Amino acid sequence: MANGILESLDGKLERCSINTATLGHRESLRITVDRIARAGFGSIAPWRSEVESCDVHALSRQIKDAGLSVSGYCRSTYIPALSLTEFKANVEGNKKALHDAGVLEARCFVMVVGGIPVGSQDLAGARTQVRDAVAELLNVAKEVGVPLALEPLHPVYAANRSVLNTLGQALQWCDDIDPDRSGYLGVAIDAYHCWWDPDLAQGIASAGNAKRILAYHVCDWLHDTQDFLLDRGMMGDGVIDLPELRRLVEAAGYVGSVEVEIFSKENWWKRDAEEVLSICAKRLQTVC
Repeated sequence: MANGILESLDGKLERCSINTATLGHRESLRITVDRIARAGFGSIAPWRSEVESCDVHALSRQIKDAGLSVSGYCRSTYIPALSLTEFKANVEGNKKALHDAGVLEARCFVMVVGGIPVGSQDLAGARTQVRDAVAELLNVAKEVGVPLALEPLHPVYAANRSVLNTLGQALQWCDDIDPDRSGYLGVAIDAYHCWWDPDLAQGIASAGNAKRILAYHVCDWLHDTQDFLLDRGMMGDGVIDLPELRRLVEAAGYVGSVEVEIFSKENWWKRDAEEVLSICAKRLQTVC
């Protein structure tokens, strides 16, 4: 961002990252790392389901040797639970993942916090559990040197995936839990989840002022989406004004990766991985 003018990503794929979910988890992570590096991207965001089946130290070396950095580690164990025993187990699972994020030298640990436990109708209680867990995990984040990035999800996911649903809500939690702005608690701004929010511009500016923006994720919301979870669009195929959103994020001081994260069971996950990466590269450089 120079003089308030959005700089093109053309020729700057080193500024861009691929979240491995974009390729549908169809190949081993070791193959995926090499594919992303060969395609010219600067960063990768791996998922725990892939990493935890590997030797994390060997994987970290491979990522570095490929010339990549880790823009974020996806994602947290869902936190809310019906019993104290289960709640504590969820927190411990996140602590272990944070240590792996430290080995990977991830720029942040992405927290998708979980919805209301099956059998409960206690939304407020679920949110309290999340806030309590984040406060405990913040100490581990400082220990391993990886910030926690709270990712608000679209309200359609409030029941089963996240009781954290707006950027403003996430920032309030950050201020309540981390009033001294330690640098280890912030937000992940995902275009898919936030584009609709009438207070988004104000929220992004506030996040920037507080130096809380830790990650920026892009894809598109299709006008006629068929599945709210598994029918995300490729950038430029939907209704999100991605250049304006990036302008807001970068005007707020964000200088990190532009990370592509697409869940697309019936479209992009069925295409050849090389084709998907090629189209991601083109769209990042032309419509983002």
